[in-house]
Amino acid sequence: MSEPAASPPAAANPTLSELFRAFMIVSVSGFGGALPWARRMIVEQKRWMTTEEFNEVFALSQFLPGPNLVNFSVAFGSRFCGPLGALVALIGLLGPPLVIVVILGMLYARFGELEVLGRILSGITAAAAGLLIAVVGKMAMPLFTGRWTWATGIAVLAFVGVALLRWPLPYVFLVLAPIAVALAWFMPVKTGKAAKP
Repeated sequence: MSEPAASPPAAANPTLSELFRAFMIVSVSGFGGALPWARRMIVEQKRWMTTEEFNEVFALSQFLPGPNLVNFSVAFGSRFCGPLGALVALIGLLGPPLVIVVILGMLYARFGELEVLGRILSGITAAAAGLLIAVVGKMAMPLFTGRWTWATGIAVLAFVGVALLRWPLPYVFLVLAPIAVALAWFMPVKTGKAAKP
């Protein structure tokens, strides 16, 4: 069943405890990449953001230096609960994995030479890649449903430049980002939030 382009957000903003719990669940669930779990929690389950809002905040997170989801947790927490919300979301995202990784690191140092462990890690890698492809598809869906706009063209150009032509991402970004900002400034994209006639 396909997801609608924009889902209505929940009436109430998340509290600090809900922020911590949500990002803790995301971090513990997200072995191999937490982005699919974050999107599912925030857009589909809790409905704290629409698809477009999530994409916008995540795009900002990619623009900033550092890990994308860490940047996203800070921006998301700050949006709803200010600086304390940013801190709580960040701790929820980073705290549990830190403990888990320290324990797994000690186990890997002791048992890392076992052949079965290599096979397990290969399977986990494949599953993580599948999850990432699925969430990228869901995030891109609003760009490719309905009328195509300049934003769709920018997405296609970025894909062609990086995936097909194998140009370095920073160069593609340096060329396309100013163009996209200028186009967004002068020709805003309609997000589909308006009611249909």
